[in-house]
Amino acid sequence: MTDEEIKKLIVEALESKSKTKSKFYLKDFYAMVPDKKPREVKNLVNKMVQEGTLEYWSSGSTTLIGLKGMGKQHQEED
Repeated sequence: MTDEEIKKLIVEALESKSKTKSKFYLKDFYAMVPDKKPREVKNLVNKMVQEGTLEYWSSGSTTLIGLKGMGKQHQEED
């Protein structure tokens, strides 16, 4: 799989789960792409954050990742 195919797979997976959950742990992304090493997935997720596709969210003790503009905190801002 190319990086672009993996990015598309990740976005589709997040969109399909968006009705129940908007933020995910990094380990959840590893499960989405089991044939890649965790380090490769982490680097790809970081690249997607830099591109503006994904965003980090932190509670102070835990960092989660989700699609940019999704989740309760964005709905409250409207």
